[in-house]
Amino acid sequence: MKWTINRRCNAVKRRAAFTLVELLAAMAFMAIVIPVALQGLQIANRAGVVAQRKAVATRVLDSVLTEYTAMSQTTGAKQKGSVLEGAIDYQWTIQVQPWKEDQMRVVTAEVTYPVQGRNYKLQASTLVSMTTQ
Repeated sequence: MKWTINRRCNAVKRRAAFTLVELLAAMAFMAIVIPVALQGLQIANRAGVVAQRKAVATRVLDSVLTEYTAMSQTTGAKQKGSVLEGAIDYQWTIQVQPWKEDQMRVVTAEVTYPVQGRNYKLQASTLVSMTTQ
């Protein structure tokens, strides 16, 4: 009777194991899936960081443009500066050009900010009357 029990246990053990082909197929599948998943995580991370820094850049852009137009500094000179927000340096420039339609000037502000080794730009423009000088 003992002999029959051992034989059944061996048969069950053989059925519970994976074959070499199954292991190789699983490893090949993982070799394809893991790099794709990591690339997806990297893209999602970059998108989140870009969105977060773009919100800060928008706030900086609005602040710089509002301050410039409130001071009525509508000279034709290009102005530059930077705002340090946390550990990130947001570079801004303001450029003033004449507007063809009326006695006004176009004030364009641009903010540049880095994300994972790449620079992104955000730009806005407004019209300022030349008579407020």
